[in-house]
Amino acid sequence: ALRELGPGLAAALPALHTLVLGGNALGPAGLGAGLGGPLPALRLLDLSGNGLEALPAELGGTAGAEPEGAPAFPQLRSLNLSGNRLRELGPGLARTAPQLQALLLSGNRLRALPGGLLPADPGPGGPFPLLSRLEAADNEVVELGTDISTLTALKSLDVANNQLKELPAALADCPRLKEANFRGNQLKDKRLEKMVNGCQTKAILEYLRAGGRGKGKAENTREEARKKKREKQQKKDGGDEEQDELEEASKLLVKVLHVSENPAPLVVKASPGVKDVRPFIVCCVLKGVDLKPGNALKRFLSTQTKLHEDICEKRTAATIATHDLHLIKGPLTYDVQPPDTLKIMPLGRKEIKAKDLLRQLQLEAEEQRKQKKRQNVSGLHKYLQLLDGKDNYPCLVDAEGSVISFPPITNSEKTKIRKDTRDLFLEVTSDTSLQICKDVMDTLILKIAELNRFTLENKEDSGSDNESDALCGPANLNPSQNVQPVNFPLVVEQVRVVDTDGNLKVLYPSKTDLATVSSLLTVIR
Repeated sequence: ALRELGPGLAAALPALHTLVLGGNALGPAGLGAGLGGPLPALRLLDLSGNGLEALPAELGGTAGAEPEGAPAFPQLRSLNLSGNRLRELGPGLARTAPQLQALLLSGNRLRALPGGLLPADPGPGGPFPLLSRLEAADNEVVELGTDISTLTALKSLDVANNQLKELPAALADCPRLKEANFRGNQLKDKRLEKMVNGCQTKAILEYLRAGGRGKGKAENTREEARKKKREKQQKKDGGDEEQDELEEASKLLVKVLHVSENPAPLVVKASPGVKDVRPFIVCCVLKGVDLKPGNALKRFLSTQTKLHEDICEKRTAATIATHDLHLIKGPLTYDVQPPDTLKIMPLGRKEIKAKDLLRQLQLEAEEQRKQKKRQNVSGLHKYLQLLDGKDNYPCLVDAEGSVISFPPITNSEKTKIRKDTRDLFLEVTSDTSLQICKDVMDTLILKIAELNRFTLENKEDSGSDNESDALCGPANLNPSQNVQPVNFPLVVEQVRVVDTDGNLKVLYPSKTDLATVSSLLTVIR
């Protein structure tokens, strides 16, 4: 295990965007000799599972003075400090990482929150103007300060399993707070505790806003009268208004189907060899998409390409693969194979060995450069360098031994999505971190939900045109496919990733997943 970080990292890797140091032994000395300077491009820093007893000086902790001048981590979006021995947080973090969006502090020894995290002089825009996710479960927090309301972008708060006896009314002043977990505390107010155990965030905030009081008798009577009047009017109108409201609500709605509720859940078994090649994978099933009308499939494919360019950082951070669920034979195995053994039928191509496919793509890339007289290439050719130096290549294999995915290059023609595909198997892999996989999957599900809404609102012709047919290939003739009306909510089925002994490695979506998109997506769990 790494005990300290040597000097000069910042100078050697100025463009570093992800640094994962979890599961080492860096504490209590922090980062040792330090990073040796700022990391202006760093977006994710994982220091979880170390022995840190204080926020490192490099992050503006108590061991060092509050930073002056330009911030050391101006692009840092996610900071994971969970599983350490932190007792307090220094005020310098807000200036060191002003763009922070997710701060993970679970499994420490913090006594107060936000505590020393907030500076006395936060500057314009307040402290952490973009912080939307704050996790501090399994600490020793006895007080949730009223200054929590200064975190104006906060959408998800987790302080489960602490020592809180009451919740501040200031929580109701967090304008964007949508999900909050206060379970496992010893709240004095039993009515509030009942709401907490029922995960009723909206009701909790309304209760706190009213000073811990429910509605009065007269107000309840007036509300009941208004409700009866609405119901009477809806019956008079034949229920049209109610139906419209139901359809509108379902457009950006997903329901999570838990493994325990699924009679035949899909399982992915990860082999030990992936650890040294591409260790992280997150999967789920998404049911109820509508790709048939007009250009819905084109929009779906275009969205996936854009996500690869943006949040996946040209596939260097993560890679997405989407499959027709009904063309997959489970259980699946996430494995590695030598380049001259791995065989796949790439999208739009004949079956070929991975070694030969890469050689073919390299030749095509050279031809592209000659024809266009420039260095940039398009399509799969852009990603060839991501496998440089690998003795084995990652792959997802079905129960019949067929490779259905070869990240980060391509997935298989065998499981290709077509116009009449309604149920998807989604896969995100990364050689960087599990959290990046989850963030990308959250965004992918949101984008698909938005595409479904667009399809509903723009009632396009379901007929095919030539271009769409060329994209889609032959129709899926599986008559047993479960076709749902498009105004039903999308259903996300949990998928487990296990090791070769069957021990759970990842379950997605867990209760904390999809929090990053909760303000735009209604999740029924």
